[in-house]
Amino acid sequence: MDARPEVSEYGSVDPAPASESEQLDQLRNTLLDENEKMFQRMRSVFKLRNIRTPQSCLALCDGFSSSSALLRHELAYVLGQMQMDEALPTLIKILSDDKEHVMVRHEAAEALGAIGNREAVPVLEKYLNDEHIEVSESCEVALDLLNWVSNSTIA
Repeated sequence: MDARPEVSEYGSVDPAPASESEQLDQLRNTLLDENEKMFQRMRSVFKLRNIRTPQSCLALCDGFSSSSALLRHELAYVLGQMQMDEALPTLIKILSDDKEHVMVRHEAAEALGAIGNREAVPVLEKYLNDEHIEVSESCEVALDLLNWVSNSTIA
């Protein structure tokens, strides 16, 4: 038997298999439940990503209320994978919050680049000189990625 995790439709090997539930409310509740095991919360994250609707995207955005920086980092990562404009306001808010964990801010910047919406350019430019090198370098990479994504979808 091969116990290797499967590769998602996004080309990533996720740290937890997607939940089998299809119920958005149940998935959202599990994600937001601070008493739930992290593994189960992550399973909800990946199922919500795989559902890929505006509603599932917004449920993921609600997860930034979590006390876990690890979970918030993973949320930013999957929102970048989804490439949905619905995530822009939340990701911009996360990047702009200097009290947010630096690695969550870094991932929010990269997600903004992956989405490819030019509305993110001013905020990415604003944090090009952030005091945290992880954030400033991520903004630089994100701007290049955003330009590449937005130019490649026009053709």
